Amino acid sequence: MEAGAVRQADIDQVMRSSYLDYAMSVIVSRALPDARDGLKPVHRRILYAMYDMGLRPPAPYKKSARIVGEVLGKYHPHGDSAVYEAMARMAQGFSMRYPLIDGQGNFGSIDGDPPAAMRYTEARLARISEEMLADIHKDTVDFEANFDDSLREPGVLPSRLPNLLLNGSSGIAVGMATNIAPHNVSEICDAIAYLIERYAEIDEVTPEDLMQRVQGPDFPTGGLIAGQDGIVSAYVTGRGQITVRAVTHVEETKGTRHRIVITELPYQVNKTNLLERIAELVRDSRIEDVIDLRDESDRRGMSIVIELKRGAQPHRVLKQLFRHTQLQTTFGYNCLALVDGTPRTLSLKQVLQIYIEHRQQVIARRSRFDLERARSRAHVLDGLCIAMDRLDAVIQTIRESPDADAARARLLERFDLTDPQAQAILDMQLRRLSALERQKLEEERAEVVQAIADLEDLLANPDKILHLVRQDVDDLKQKYGDARRTHIVREANGSPEMYDLVPDVQVLISITRQGYIMRTPTRSLHLANQEKSRMVGVKGIETHQEDSVTCILAAGSRCSALFFSDKGKVYQEKVYQIPEGERSTRGIPLRSLIRLEEGERVTAALPVSDWNERLYLMMFTAQGKAKRVPLSDFAAVRANGLLAFSLDAGDELGWVLLTDGQHEVILTTAYGKSLRFSETQVRSQSRTSSGVLGIRLAEGDRVACVDVVQVPGDLLVATQNGFGKRTDLSEYPVKGRNTGGVVTLHPRYLEQTGPVVAALVVQAHDAVTLITANGMALHTDVAQIPRAARGTRGQIVMNVYKGDRLAAVARLIAAAMEQEKE
Repeated sequence: MEAGAVRQADIDQVMRSSYLDYAMSVIVSRALPDARDGLKPVHRRILYAMYDMGLRPPAPYKKSARIVGEVLGKYHPHGDSAVYEAMARMAQGFSMRYPLIDGQGNFGSIDGDPPAAMRYTEARLARISEEMLADIHKDTVDFEANFDDSLREPGVLPSRLPNLLLNGSSGIAVGMATNIAPHNVSEICDAIAYLIERYAEIDEVTPEDLMQRVQGPDFPTGGLIAGQDGIVSAYVTGRGQITVRAVTHVEETKGTRHRIVITELPYQVNKTNLLERIAELVRDSRIEDVIDLRDESDRRGMSIVIELKRGAQPHRVLKQLFRHTQLQTTFGYNCLALVDGTPRTLSLKQVLQIYIEHRQQVIARRSRFDLERARSRAHVLDGLCIAMDRLDAVIQTIRESPDADAARARLLERFDLTDPQAQAILDMQLRRLSALERQKLEEERAEVVQAIADLEDLLANPDKILHLVRQDVDDLKQKYGDARRTHIVREANGSPEMYDLVPDVQVLISITRQGYIMRTPTRSLHLANQEKSRMVGVKGIETHQEDSVTCILAAGSRCSALFFSDKGKVYQEKVYQIPEGERSTRGIPLRSLIRLEEGERVTAALPVSDWNERLYLMMFTAQGKAKRVPLSDFAAVRANGLLAFSLDAGDELGWVLLTDGQHEVILTTAYGKSLRFSETQVRSQSRTSSGVLGIRLAEGDRVACVDVVQVPGDLLVATQNGFGKRTDLSEYPVKGRNTGGVVTLHPRYLEQTGPVVAALVVQAHDAVTLITANGMALHTDVAQIPRAARGTRGQIVMNVYKGDRLAAVARLIAAAMEQEKE
């Protein structure tokens, strides 16, 4: 178009075209990473410039300002702050799962502190960055002109490292954005190796196959990923919402107080902003149970301490913190990257395929480069061998020539050599004329010929190139593989649980009359009792003089625990949420775990591992009333509890059993009466019903214990003064509900033995734990307790000191104990 000419154009079309050009420039040249090396142009230019400067380990560090100047002057036509910020991020261990730059100085912190000025910091490439640039000068990638066409820069790096998934990427372009999570190198290498093994039928590889190798994102700051739905969506479609939580635990302090300790934060959460947010919530009374907030983080790791008021429920406070602060965040996974210059949303399988194809091309180009070099060297060696064979004639030709050019021309003509061969002969040193050097020349020629054959064979066989890719990822795993930092836990009812991190072991849960609870590993009691007399026991639970143990049960650490109170209400909590204590500790107040009303106390507890609709709860009161309710009615218990039994005045709920609706139960009273009847005589009722009469009691008597009949088996009866016995269940006839039962301990023995404390159905291979009111505990095998007829006194099974009394007995099932030993 001539100067000064006027051309009419549609303004709408011009704006559309210009904006599209601008948008594509931002997308391709700034915001989105390349799917092959996982880098944006600025990161690629920084790494290449540092490589070109020789800043590779173990080279000394260089000033960051010098590196930034090198990048700006040669490759990146933008501001210095953009380059330095990108460079600093690649050196931050809390931003990059595998930092690509080894920084020296202040490169920022998780508190949100910015890096020091570039004139103060120094840097060099990290060891792992050498994998990104390996073989770059062997024509493995295409080079393109820099901004002023004075230099050449790589359009992509050879990237032996699958960096796109290992370190992730984030960026906002025009009309699109990317947010890729970091991953663990061992898992990604395993997935790549799996794909290579099945490359011939790669279309049959499913996301489930890959997810058996890649559990999920692995953030540099650790944390917990709640649930797998977001991960599955991300790996299948390239998009997903992943819930990330901080890692916390609860500690008991003096005076029955608790504190919450935060040791890991979700990815990209600013610690200072988090502390300010918590303080703001406390100041505005949105969280009322916090009395102090401290940051005790140091070189050993992160530690944010939240002190709670006396009696506060730490798990309730934690739920509030997760709801209102960045202790729980959502990582919006969006795997958008450039494929052949075009933005594409990629699934996990597609990302891995692109990496494998890129490495195949790199290895093929490297092999062709090495092949050309080897062929050139072989050609030169052929010329040198010709010269060695006709050495005298060659020397004479050179000596007779007036200058080097004439010598080269005469060599070309007389010996039928090429120009490179003639030049190599002229450049040959005199020492190469010795016999030893001639032998070395022949050996080198043989090696080069073999290398040429190997490279030609490699290029002719794609499977061998794939094998080299597999060897590379195996080597990466060996050199850089490490353990996961981010754990993945299941998600139930929209709330993440610690279930997957909890070991499945047998524990004892003990509850005292004053409302203290604690869980203790059964193994600790068992090992302690091995060092004591069988009948004496060891200190099991620390109790105050006026307190006593009222309930003890064995449970798996992964079970849910239902707590039933004397007022007929039920509460629910996970067993692993109950703080573990030593044998000599008192435990924590139940009120800090569940929301008991004033004056309410727990009288029964039950572990539940399966909410089967065909199972029932049989409930019994101290005055002998009974009720049967489907277990599924208690699957979802709200925080302030549910009504489980409508009680008569003066009565209290005391025992709850798990049954299948077809069993028999046996009730035993404090004065030594037992009644065995079928639970089918108690019809299934609603939670709020008042139940029916189960056993007819004598005046002053009360129910002491209830259990499910298991035939064959024994009824183990234990009394307040430490007497015990086992009686075959066949001696207890089945009778009707609302009768008086039969004698299990004759009244004339009551003054000596004390009233009945427990009556449990046991098997010969089971074990039991007996605990006194003062907290003495004895773990013993059932086989050690002698058998005796119904109505007899039994023998002393535990020595109970003066002023103390047997308070509770728990049965430990043999199968569960064997599983724990394994």
